[in-house]
Amino acid sequence: MKAGIHPEYAPAKITCACGRETETASTVGEIHVEICSHCHPFFTGRQKLVDTAGRVERFIAKYGDGKARGGKTEETEEKAAEEKAAEEAVAADA
Repeated sequence: MKAGIHPEYAPAKITCACGRETETASTVGEIHVEICSHCHPFFTGRQKLVDTAGRVERFIAKYGDGKARGGKTEETEEKAAEEKAAEEAVAADA
């Protein structure tokens, strides 16, 4: 290794959002993570919804909830049923 071009590799502390702290070595002194092996559902066996920083809300705000893009809603289904009933009534009268 060339001298003077590599970052300092020193002890570091990793802190999880669940409160667990782990000691390791890194070029960064302190590392903050949102999920670790102590609280991750894969390792714990418990199902847990992990919504980091409102990802679901950001997606819905950006793309909508699907109703505006032609998705079937109760209103559109009711309207289609009314139109079909009206067409059948006209056909029955003829």
